[in-house]
Amino acid sequence: MSNRYTDFHLQPLGGAWREGAGERRLTVTNPFTQEPLVSLALATEQDLEAAYCAAERAQSDWAETPPSERSALLLRAVSVFDARKEEIIDWLIRESGSTRLKANVEWGSARAITLEAASMPGRAHGMTMASDIPGKENLIYRKPLGVVGVISPWNFPLHLSQRSIAPALALGNAVVVKPASDTPVTGGLLLARIFEEAGLPAGVLSVVVGAGRDIGDAFVEHRVPRMISFTGSTQVGRGIGRIASGGRFIKKVALELGGNSPFVVLDDADIEQAVDAAVMGKFLHQGQICMAINRIIVDDRRYDDFVQKFVARVKALPVGDPDDMTTVIGPIINASQRESLQARIARAREQGATVLLDGDIRGQLVPPHIFGDVSPDMDISREELFGPLVGIQRACDEDHALKLANDSEYGLSSSVFTSDLARGARFARQLQAGMTHINDMPVNDEAHVPFGGEKNSGLGRFNGDWAIEEFTTVQWISVQHSPRDYPF
Repeated sequence: MSNRYTDFHLQPLGGAWREGAGERRLTVTNPFTQEPLVSLALATEQDLEAAYCAAERAQSDWAETPPSERSALLLRAVSVFDARKEEIIDWLIRESGSTRLKANVEWGSARAITLEAASMPGRAHGMTMASDIPGKENLIYRKPLGVVGVISPWNFPLHLSQRSIAPALALGNAVVVKPASDTPVTGGLLLARIFEEAGLPAGVLSVVVGAGRDIGDAFVEHRVPRMISFTGSTQVGRGIGRIASGGRFIKKVALELGGNSPFVVLDDADIEQAVDAAVMGKFLHQGQICMAINRIIVDDRRYDDFVQKFVARVKALPVGDPDDMTTVIGPIINASQRESLQARIARAREQGATVLLDGDIRGQLVPPHIFGDVSPDMDISREELFGPLVGIQRACDEDHALKLANDSEYGLSSSVFTSDLARGARFARQLQAGMTHINDMPVNDEAHVPFGGEKNSGLGRFNGDWAIEEFTTVQWISVQHSPRDYPF
C-alpha cells in the first residue's frame, strides 16, 4: 500500500492529477476546529470539458473490459477500503464533522455498495424475445449508458458519491463527479485515489471541484453525459431535472432529494423501543441526513409517556468534539446551515410550539432542540430540518396519524411503531414513501435493496438490481433469418 492520502490540492481531470484552471481557490476547513484542511484551485468550464471528453474517450475501452475484470477491480477497491479504513474515517471526521460513530457507519455503507457493485457486471442480463413476424429473432442487449455525471452532497459524502460511482463503473460507464464544496476530499478526491490504487484506467473517473454557480449548469447541460445522478435538495433537483429534460441534450436523471420523514408511534407501541429508535434516527450526524426523523407523530394516549422518556434520553446526549468516541452530536457543517437552524428554532417559538428541550449554541455546535404540541401547519412540520431539532405532534388515532404522516410534499423514508406487525404492515403500505420501516428508525440503507423516494423526494432507485436498471440502457436488435413477405 502506498503512503497515506494527505495531499489533495490536485484534481484528477481528464486522466491526470493537476490544479484547476480557476483563479479562485477553495479552502476546506474542519467544521469543529475551523482548521484549514485543503486549499485547491477551483475547476472551470474548460476543466469540465477536459474531464468529460477524456471520459468519453476512455469509456468505450472500459465497457469492452471483460465483466470479470471489472468485478476484480471493484473487489480490489474493497481491499483498499479495508486497508485504509482508519484514514478514511479520519478524513470524514475532520472534513464533514462526522462523529466517530457516524464515520464508521458511512465507511461501512460505502464499502458495502462497492462490494455489491462488484457483482453487477455478471448480473446485467439481456434477453431474447419471440416475434409475431415469421423468421424474426428479437435480441435485447443491456449495455452501459456511456458517461455518467454525479453531483454529490456534503452530509454523507463518501457513501453518497460511491453509491453512484461504484455501480456506474462496474457496469462499464465512465464517471465525472462534482462533489460538494464543503467535502471535496471525502466526496470525490479520496475515492479517485482509492480507484486509482485499485487499478482503474486513467480518464475513466474524473473529479471536478468547482462552485455550482460557475460550472453547475454546464455540468448538466454538457453533450457528453447520458445521465446525471444527483443527491441534494429538492430545489436544486428541480433545476437539474429541467435542464436535463428541456435542454439541447436530453438525458436520464436519478434524483434523491429532500425528505420529511415521519416517525409514527401507535397506541400499542413499545415506548422504550420507540424512544431508542427515535433518538438514533433523529440525532445521528446531528440530524443532517435526508432520511433523518423530521416529524414525530404519537398517539395521544401514549404522548406524555413518550415525550417524558424521549426528552430525558436526548438531554443526556454528549455534544462536542466529533473525534471523541463518546460524542453523539458534533458540529453543523458550516455557518450557513447553522444560521438556517437558528432561524427555524426561532420560528418554532414564534409559531407557538412548546419548548421541551433547548440549549446554548456554541460555535458550530447546536445542542438538541425538541418542541412539543406541534401542529401540521407549523414550519417545523413542513420543512426539511437537517439538524438536531424536531417537533412532536399528537395524533387522535391511527387514521389521524396516517393523515398527518402523509401530509407532506416529500416521501422518502418513514417509520411506524406498533406491537401488532400485521397492523404495522397495513399502515406501512398506506404511507406515501419510497421506504417504510416497522419498529425501526427511518435511517436505513442496505446495498442490495431499493433506495429512493416518492413525490418531491426524487426519481429513480439506487442499490442492487435497481442500480443496474438506472446505470444501463437496453437496445433491441432484431434478426430476420428468412426473407420477410412485405405487403408492397
